[in-house]
Amino acid sequence: MNGEPGHRCGHVAIVGRPSVGKSTLVNALVGERISITSRKAQTTRHRIVGILSEPGVQYVFVDTPGFQTRHGSPLNARLNRAVREALADVDVVVWVVDASRVNDADRRVLALVPEGRPVIVALNKVDLVADKGALLPRIAELAALRDFAAIVPLSAQRGTQLGALKAEIAKALPEGPPVYGPDELTDRDERFLAAEYVREQIFRRLGDEVPYATTVGIESFEQEGDARRIGAVVWVSKPGQRGILLGQGGETMKAIATEARKSMLRLFGGRVHLEVWVRVKKGWADDDATLARLGY
Repeated sequence: MNGEPGHRCGHVAIVGRPSVGKSTLVNALVGERISITSRKAQTTRHRIVGILSEPGVQYVFVDTPGFQTRHGSPLNARLNRAVREALADVDVVVWVVDASRVNDADRRVLALVPEGRPVIVALNKVDLVADKGALLPRIAELAALRDFAAIVPLSAQRGTQLGALKAEIAKALPEGPPVYGPDELTDRDERFLAAEYVREQIFRRLGDEVPYATTVGIESFEQEGDARRIGAVVWVSKPGQRGILLGQGGETMKAIATEARKSMLRLFGGRVHLEVWVRVKKGWADDDATLARLGY
């Protein structure tokens, strides 16, 4: 694929501690919900590429899991490895921090970024800061940590200052032709996105414990024309979690499947028939072989 002279293209890692809004930012930049979101930390478990093609520049955003410093399970070790690998392979790093505070977990993520790599700070959630005068000391605090390419206050949720962020990223990207087609949005296939949409609804609808004990696999995916027939399995660690997921008379799982199907309809652009089963696999998150089979 040949680009025009002066065309810029490169990979941009979006990194930060859990719950700073990385996936919301990627979705806002790309213009589609390719990364799942919820109010819970550690919703994102996979490295996902979001592609934005504009005149003269192609951004290849790499959404990463929140870097976990508190829990050392085999699953979290794999998620942290995904963050490190993303940082090793990109041209620019966007370090997302919450405008309300910068803590030690934020600084540990910044310490992972190799020296010499352009780093742009996305000071996110400025819409939630009541006293806007508090932003200036926060920016000064950040500027003292490293020689950043730029610090951009923004709100990924509201879409404010995204143009300013893109402009700063474009300046730091190398010249080169686009690596993806102009209409491509992600490197992930529909099977992956279908599983993620089911998992998103689990995170959004259930309490604190159960979502972290679940993962989703796609057992069947058949497409005929614009219609898709999808069979998904939700794996849980304990029988009691299966009961919570199903709900009385299966109502909870029915609601999860209904909302996940709506998300698939919006992105896939065709009819979707979705069936979801819940099965128990004790200790799936602590077994390396199982994690590998599930794509972690």
